[in-house]
Amino acid sequence: MEISTINIVNTIGDIFAVEAEEGQKVYALIKKAFDNGNKVVLSFMNVEMMTTAFLNTAVGQLYKDYTEETVKERMQVQDISESGKISLKRVVDTAKLFYKDPDALKRSINGILEE
Repeated sequence: MEISTINIVNTIGDIFAVEAEEGQKVYALIKKAFDNGNKVVLSFMNVEMMTTAFLNTAVGQLYKDYTEETVKERMQVQDISESGKISLKRVVDTAKLFYKDPDALKRSINGILEE
């Protein structure tokens, strides 16, 4: 099993990881590596700012395609700030819940909107 290192700054060409479209580029690289049976090191070196929109697209949607165990076994994150770790954990926790039962979130939102 090979290890692919994905440097966020090199992949998106910016120190600001804020757009969902940029996250999609990262997601595509991770998915390709996973589909080839490889591990991924996701490097946030030199990333000055990131948004949950970026993280949802880059990492969150992995839980749609792969089990939690697969993501945990095959992906490692490095060079991420403390605030980035907190955001990433929030995104991952939400993604796991959402992809486990997407309709539950929709029902919850609908329930809130109807109040």
